[in-house]
Amino acid sequence: MSDDPVIDVRGLTKRFGERTVVDHFDIRVPRGAIYGFLGPNGSGKTTTIRMLCGLLTPDEGEGTCLGLDVRGEAARIKEEVGYMTQKFSYYEDLTIRENLDFVARMYRLDRRRQRVDQALAELGLADRSRQLAGSLSGGWKQRLALAACLLHEPKLLLLDEPTAGVDPKARRDFWDEIRRLSARGVTVLVSTHYMDEAVQCDFITYIAYGKKLIDGRSSEIPALVGLTTWRVEGPDLAGLETRLKAEPGVEQVARFGAVLHVSGTDAGKLEAVAARYGEGYRWSLQVAGLEEAFIYLMAGARDNFAADTPPEIAA
Repeated sequence: MSDDPVIDVRGLTKRFGERTVVDHFDIRVPRGAIYGFLGPNGSGKTTTIRMLCGLLTPDEGEGTCLGLDVRGEAARIKEEVGYMTQKFSYYEDLTIRENLDFVARMYRLDRRRQRVDQALAELGLADRSRQLAGSLSGGWKQRLALAACLLHEPKLLLLDEPTAGVDPKARRDFWDEIRRLSARGVTVLVSTHYMDEAVQCDFITYIAYGKKLIDGRSSEIPALVGLTTWRVEGPDLAGLETRLKAEPGVEQVARFGAVLHVSGTDAGKLEAVAARYGEGYRWSLQVAGLEEAFIYLMAGARDNFAADTPPEIAA
């Protein structure tokens, strides 16, 4: 991984009418990194990605993507990145091979058949190359979409919630491929709201309602937030959760299966709470994780969209 940034933008802003969907957003993505882009639905992730890859022009802000100006060289950026959208966007009445061949023609690639054969082999699609795209499961559609993104050998992949709606095995296989690409020097910016995927990223940015809340190395995010977390086991967790939420120093109580995670930014007050509620319960101090940090940050974010905001605008 290199400190030389593949993406380096400042003040990126996009408005639709009177609504500010992305509000003065900064991001710097090192070359070769897997960079996680986290936020709830409607937080502005998709709009930001579209500005980075040249599909939308920012209303304000400046910077570069692959060394190209995001405002003045959008056409060149579109040719140099691989962009995988949330929704499957290939032709369902064409076979896998026909779809890839069409994409290769759109990019005016040489050695077209060789490139398509290579993509089919690398993504495990060769045995299904004659299958219609419309008959594929979500996981296989995902592989086809990734293969199409890689045909022109981009140095940057922008993946917009690529594993939404696919089974756990397909998600794991997909991330194995992402790590292989990163090891080859491909930079990956991936939006997700799955915490088990976020922990696989080298860096993470949290975004909510168009504003960046925090960013940094994924291993350092909980410490940057400053949370202390206790794990609690015992009977009647629902009743205990209600009581704990009223305690001073308890800023967050989250249920994880048969345990509670009790978090706050004042370690002393939390320790006193643990001592008061120790009888009948097992309390253990643990390192706060990305999910606790995510919930905490989202709870403090202000939603600047009215109830009638169309979901496609807030995406």
